[in-house]
Amino acid sequence: MPADEAERTLLACCGSSHWARRIAAHRPYPDLDALLAASDEAAYDLTPADVTEALACESLTLLPEGAYSAAHTALSAAHAAYESRFGHVFVICLDDTPAEESPDLVLTEISARLSNDPDKELTLAAEELRRLTRGRLTRSPL
Repeated sequence: MPADEAERTLLACCGSSHWARRIAAHRPYPDLDALLAASDEAAYDLTPADVTEALACESLTLLPEGAYSAAHTALSAAHAAYESRFGHVFVICLDDTPAEESPDLVLTEISARLSNDPDKELTLAAEELRRLTRGRLTRSPL
């Protein structure tokens, strides 16, 4: 895949242009493990501005089909409070969470993280982005 196409594909995994350029520049990777290791290293090197750029590309955590309406109401209120406090969407990696447990986990985590100071929360959000990116890379056509 050409470099510019690889960067676009990588940006769908993590919205940091710095991260995407870095990962694309070191292609090809011998295997998925090498790609994931490079992704982790690049993610750990993201500046706060890079994390903010990546967070701006994220969307709200969605509840699984069939989640009860009270969960949707509670999640909407929690997301609004979080965005108001921190200025970006709440991110959490649910890759290893059974669908029936995700509503409770999201609501519990967003409520707990609302009490963080902005610097600590940015660090936690960056870690969740790293985890989300690993999952997206694993499912990516790269």
